[in-house]
Amino acid sequence: MTDSAPRFSWRSIILPVYLPTLVFSLGEGAMIPIVPLVATERGASLALAGLIAAMLMVGELAGDLPAGWLVARIGERNAMIGAAMLAVIGVLIAIVSPTLPALAIGVFLLGLATAVFGLARHAFLTSYVPVRTRARALSTLGGVFRAGWAVGPFAAAAIIASTGSSESVFWVLVVACFAVIGVLVLLPDPERVFGAARLAREASAASAATATDASGAPLTAGEAEAAAESSPSVFRAIRENRGVLARIGTGVGLLAAVRVSRTVVLPLWSVSIGMPAEQAALVIGISGTIDFALFYASGQIMDRFGRLWSAIPGLLGMAVGHIALAFTHDLPSNAVWFTVIAVWLGLANGVTSGIIMTLGADLAPKQNPAPFLGAFRMIGDTGGAGAPLMIAAVTSIASIMAANVAVGVLGLVGAAMLWRWIPRYVPHRRR
Repeated sequence: MTDSAPRFSWRSIILPVYLPTLVFSLGEGAMIPIVPLVATERGASLALAGLIAAMLMVGELAGDLPAGWLVARIGERNAMIGAAMLAVIGVLIAIVSPTLPALAIGVFLLGLATAVFGLARHAFLTSYVPVRTRARALSTLGGVFRAGWAVGPFAAAAIIASTGSSESVFWVLVVACFAVIGVLVLLPDPERVFGAARLAREASAASAATATDASGAPLTAGEAEAAAESSPSVFRAIRENRGVLARIGTGVGLLAAVRVSRTVVLPLWSVSIGMPAEQAALVIGISGTIDFALFYASGQIMDRFGRLWSAIPGLLGMAVGHIALAFTHDLPSNAVWFTVIAVWLGLANGVTSGIIMTLGADLAPKQNPAPFLGAFRMIGDTGGAGAPLMIAAVTSIASIMAANVAVGVLGLVGAAMLWRWIPRYVPHRRR
């Protein structure tokens, strides 16, 4: 970067990006864990309560592609304001009508809002943050989101203890969404103040000589300029980038599946080996704390050494951890092994913090990243949504041990795919 190039400031993105993210995720972190409890209080069975809670992921999957179109049309800030209002509408539907269908609709709308909100933040950082600090910025975004989800349940517990009502926690998300709207309305539009569009144009012009198409072949200057000026729809972005979506996208989907599997397998495994609930919660909490603590270190690894040094060690670590856990079920020291491997999985998952968002930002067109990011995020969310279903199916057909081995194999396949394709599409440039 030359002296005349715009300088990136971490301080400049704290308020417009990280603060709304923290507030919104805190509201979600308070509400989502008590959705199954509210559903059972309204007469749902355990299976139906789980289905209603899963409507959040269904909403996110349904919203990923429309979110790409919406953010490209109205901009990041307007999209986040609209997403916050949609979340408020969903929560109010669940509160006003104390029925199970209303609760399911409310959670589904919250999933749609989450997809739009998340993609808007992702697209803004993709356009504004320079490549040399991109991974740290996106890993920090993921860390802020996890922090909100970590604090939210404590706020929910305090409110339930003081009011005696589980549904009163829903108002935390309503207040959080209005706070997000207030922050976004009172602050100047970051797209204009921080010159995100100007930075994107300059970055696009600077990289025109080295731009590549979906097959990795260099674009001519005219093709690069035409690509920079175009404003593709979501389906056009999918068509033009089908190669990278099929290759790196599939690897990312497998990575997302393995990451989600940890949150499903560990509680089931603790029950299977007869570990007391309080001990299991402590072990899983320690694993989650280690995972959260590594978010910035993961960004530093990616920025300094390249994306492979986050993706491959993390995926291999999680794959080996799941496979190793499968052989400890009947050991006398199975509780000790569960603790060790849970910590190992938290460490491996922490190393991959932010990798999916960073790869999406690396691969997205700089002028109009939202449509591509919508498709890219949908692939990752599909992997994350499919993992619990696969674990449930394999466990019912075979055993929880076989489910762990299946997760490990998926991790090895994903690592092989990313090892093959990341150097082609996201070559590391030394700092």
